[in-house]
Amino acid sequence: MPRLLLVSASLLSIALAASAADWPQWMGPQRDGIWSETGIRKDFKKGKPKERWRVPVGGGYAGPAVANGRVYIADKTLNPGAVAPNDPFAPVKLAATERILCLDSKSGKELWKHEYNVVYAVQYPCGPRCAPLVHDGKVYSLGAMGHLCCLDAEKSVNGKGQLIWSREFPAAYGVSVPMWGFAGHPIIYKDLLICLVGGRSGQNEGSVMAFDKNTGQLRWRAIVCDSPGYNSPVLIESAGTTQLVIWTPKKLHAIDPATGKKFWSVPLEPKHGMSIMSPRKHGDCVFAAGIGNVGVTVKLDPKDPTKVAEVWRGKGGPTAKDGVYPVNMTPFVEAGVIYAADQPGMFRAVDLKTGRRLWESFEPIFGKNVPPGFTAPCGTAFIVKNSANGRFYTFSETGDLAIGKFTPEGYTEAGRIHLLDPTCTALNGRKAVWSHPAFAEGCIFARNDKQAICVPLGE
Repeated sequence: MPRLLLVSASLLSIALAASAADWPQWMGPQRDGIWSETGIRKDFKKGKPKERWRVPVGGGYAGPAVANGRVYIADKTLNPGAVAPNDPFAPVKLAATERILCLDSKSGKELWKHEYNVVYAVQYPCGPRCAPLVHDGKVYSLGAMGHLCCLDAEKSVNGKGQLIWSREFPAAYGVSVPMWGFAGHPIIYKDLLICLVGGRSGQNEGSVMAFDKNTGQLRWRAIVCDSPGYNSPVLIESAGTTQLVIWTPKKLHAIDPATGKKFWSVPLEPKHGMSIMSPRKHGDCVFAAGIGNVGVTVKLDPKDPTKVAEVWRGKGGPTAKDGVYPVNMTPFVEAGVIYAADQPGMFRAVDLKTGRRLWESFEPIFGKNVPPGFTAPCGTAFIVKNSANGRFYTFSETGDLAIGKFTPEGYTEAGRIHLLDPTCTALNGRKAVWSHPAFAEGCIFARNDKQAICVPLGE
């Protein structure tokens, strides 16, 4: 009997391990903000869960990736003598070290790290912007100054990660570093790793580049523009084709991810070149919007992949009475409704096809509807939906995790806990957490500029 119990327990542990969903890239397995694990708590009525681990890390806006029992985090540490400015807009150069850390997901213990020297010359020089991407035994990381690395996801020698190939975008392709650094998360399509790299001013060279994911060989270039912007592309299916949708500072594009061939494009020009949110496909529509109150919803043609029709467009300008215009978060779209944090600092629900605002509230971001003394021009919250229990898990710039429901009628919160203190300097001098968490192994994995944590969220 004891042996039978032991075998049963072992089989159960193997089954649980096999069913534990990974979070191998920014915004989850399908890059859609969906968390599919079962048995996740729907509220915090039983109290705040006990954290599994908390470990020190360096600075960065890059969220964690979790795969095969390992956590991957990109961060930055300052070299001796370098001092970060109090003003994030200050034009300074900082001698720093960027790192890719590999941690054990159960203990937070460092398994290996890869590091390289870099001179930061961007505004908001906190650290890397892009979460690592784990795929087929490799981990890919893009640093703020354009260092692209491909490493063995598991093998290491004396605690050092094993570099397979790398590229330094400015040196290799003569491109300029964007004002706020390289922030577009690379994406995998079959045997390609696709990145927003940028072009050289006045030259007819594509800004989007596809590399062989195994060797780093450049396979194609597409979309001519001087600056890549800050967008993270997304793959969609339409008219019997796979399309890669990308928002550059001038236009919203769709191209063939295998060749870079253009399908369609529409004008969409945000202020300051801040094309940030990842385009969202819902049904037969694609939506993108950003700073300057510019946004558009286009309808895809069901038969012709080269055709789209505009169904709604934000008018732009200093004021807007319709639409939603997120700065540094990607909205969630469900049942024809967009849920997103807007520039004035509140959360809004908006009809996808008309731009009509259904409701707005500060509560999803700040835990109360009217935060005392809040004057910042934007607010940030990252939203993920658990497909098994129907709840939304919102990680806000305050370092809080909230569980609730978003509906066309309003927001209902079922509980909120504080995970991390806000550490990065945001607009108007306030502190914020601007890194998208990972949800895997029944836990939330999150980080600020000083710590990374793992907190179980199982029932």
